[in-house]
Amino acid sequence: MINKTLPAWDLSDLYNGIEDERIAVDLEKYRLFCMDFSNRYKGHLSELDGEEMASLLKTYEQNSEIGSRIGGFAYLNMVTQMKNQAAVAFYQNISEKLTDYSKPLIFLSLEINRLPMEKIENWLQNPQAAFYKPWLERVRRFKPYELAEAVEEVLLEKSMTSSSAWVRLYEETSSKLQYTVDGKSYNDAEISKLLLDKNAETCRKAGAEINRVAKENADLFTFIYNMVIKDKAIEDEKRGFRLPMSSRNMSENVSDQMVETLTAAVRDNYKNIAHRFYKLKAKWLGVDKISYWDRNAPLPFADDAEYGWADTVSLVLEAYKSFSPELYEIAKDFFDNAWIDVPPRDGKRSGAFCAPVSSGSHPYLLLNFAGKRNDVLTLAHELGHGCHHQTRIKNGELNEYSRMTTEEVASVFGEMITFQSMVAKLPDGPEKLALIASKVGDMINTAIRQIAFHCFESRAHAERKNGELSKERLCEIWQEEMAASLGEAVELGEDSRFIWSQVGHFFFLPFYVYAYSFADCLVNSLYQVSREGKIENFPAKYMQMLSKTAITDYGELLAPFGLNPNDPTFWNEGLSLISGYIDELERLSAKLPSL
Repeated sequence: MINKTLPAWDLSDLYNGIEDERIAVDLEKYRLFCMDFSNRYKGHLSELDGEEMASLLKTYEQNSEIGSRIGGFAYLNMVTQMKNQAAVAFYQNISEKLTDYSKPLIFLSLEINRLPMEKIENWLQNPQAAFYKPWLERVRRFKPYELAEAVEEVLLEKSMTSSSAWVRLYEETSSKLQYTVDGKSYNDAEISKLLLDKNAETCRKAGAEINRVAKENADLFTFIYNMVIKDKAIEDEKRGFRLPMSSRNMSENVSDQMVETLTAAVRDNYKNIAHRFYKLKAKWLGVDKISYWDRNAPLPFADDAEYGWADTVSLVLEAYKSFSPELYEIAKDFFDNAWIDVPPRDGKRSGAFCAPVSSGSHPYLLLNFAGKRNDVLTLAHELGHGCHHQTRIKNGELNEYSRMTTEEVASVFGEMITFQSMVAKLPDGPEKLALIASKVGDMINTAIRQIAFHCFESRAHAERKNGELSKERLCEIWQEEMAASLGEAVELGEDSRFIWSQVGHFFFLPFYVYAYSFADCLVNSLYQVSREGKIENFPAKYMQMLSKTAITDYGELLAPFGLNPNDPTFWNEGLSLISGYIDELERLSAKLPSL
C-alpha cells in the first residue's frame, strides 16, 4: 500500500511564512541596492578597470541572490496552495515589487554592449572578473537584439500586465478546474492518474472529461493563447528575431538551424518509432486501433504493484549509487532534508518539477506521488534536476542560467539509469515487456510528441500573424500534428480536440517543448556511449559535464564522449536507442505469442 503520510517540503530555511518580517527587510535591501547601484555605476562602466568590474559584478550577484530567494519563496509557497488567495496575492505582489525595484538595473547589460570588445577583453585579464566570463559572453550575445533603455524599461514594466498577466490568468484558471468521473470529483493532478488505469473504460471516461472541461473553457484559453502569441510577436519584431522560436533558441545558445535539423530528424522517425510502437500496442490490447487516451494506459498483463514512498526512494537511490557513488551522495541530501513536497492535494499544482531558488541555495522538488511505476521514474527524473543544480553551485548566480536543452539532460539520464536498473532485475516475460513498453511510451512522449507540440506551436505562431486564431482552427492544427506523429494505429476522435489548451508550456514558456526532445536524444546518445564502455571513467566525466552545462558550449561539453551535436547523424543516433527498444519489444512479443 502507498504510505499514508508523505513528506512535504519545509520552506523555513527561506522564510517562516508570508508574514516573516525578514521578507520586508530583504525587499528593502534589494530596492536600495538597485537604486544605489544605478546611481554609482550608470554611465561610468567605461571608467572601470578589471578589479573594479569584478567588485561590481560580485555585489550585483549578491543582490540577485536576494531577489531570487524572495521570488522563489513566494512561488513555492503558492504552488502547493493555489486556491489560497492570500498565497496567490502574495506571489503577485512580490513579483510586481521585484520587477519594479529592478528597473534601475536595466542599464547594466545595455551599457556593457555599447562598449568596444577591447574593453571587455581588458576586464577579463583580471582573474576575478574572468570568473564572470560566461555571463559577459551571454550579455554580449544579445547585443543585436537589445532596444533603447527607455524601451527596455517599458517592456519590463508592461510584462506584469501583458505576458505575465495572461500566464497568471491561465495558471489560476487551470488550477481551479474540476473534473467528474462516475460521480466522483477530481482535480487536475488526480484525473491524470486515471489515464494510467488498466480499465479502458476508465481511461476513456477520464480522457473525455478532460477534453470536455477543456472545451468548456476553450473560449477563454483561446483568447489567452492569442494574446500570448501576439504579445511575443510584438516584442520579437521590435528586437529583430528571425523566427518566433529564435528568442528561445538564443537563450538556449542553439542555432535555429540546429532546432530545425532536430525537428526534421524526429519527423523522419515518426513512422519507425511512434507508428510502429502504437501498432504493437494495439495488438497487445487486442484492437485494430487504440484510442488517443489509451496511448499511456498500462498493458493488461502489466504488473499492478503499487510502490510505497520508502520503496520508491530506495529503488531510485540504489540506481543512482550503482552508476556513481558521488551522484548518490548528492541525491541523498534531498531525502535527509525536507526539500521535497510529495503528496497530491487539492489546490496543489499538477505535475512535477525541480525549482532552484538561487545558485547558492539547494533546490526543491515538487511531486504528485500516487505510487505508480511512472511515479518512480518521475522521482528519478526530478531528482536528476536537483543533483544537476547541486553540481553547479560553485559557478555563481550570474553565470548560471536555465538553458533548457541542458537542464533536461541530468533528469532524463537519471530516469534512464533507474529504468535500466528495473529492467535488469526481470527475466524475459510479460512483466519485462510491459516495463519496456511503458518506457518506450514515455520516450515517445518526450522525443517524438514534444516535436509534434513544437510543430503545433510553430504553425499557431505563423498563422497568428494573419489575425486571431479561432478555437476551431487551433483544434484542427492540433489534430493534424497529433495524427502525423501518432500514426494510423491511434484513433484521435473528438475527445482529444481541445487538449492543446492543457499544454501549459505553450502559454508560459513558448517554444520550450523542443528542449525535451533535444535532451532526450542527447541523453540517448550519451547512454549508448556509456553502454559501449569505450569512454574511460565515464561517470566521472559525466559528473564533470553536469557541472559545466551552463558555462560551456555543446561542442566542448560532449567532446569527451566523442559526440558532435552539429553532426546531422547525432540526432538519429539518439533516436536509434528508442527504435532499438522497439526491436526488443518485437522480439519479446514474438517469444510470448499468448500476449
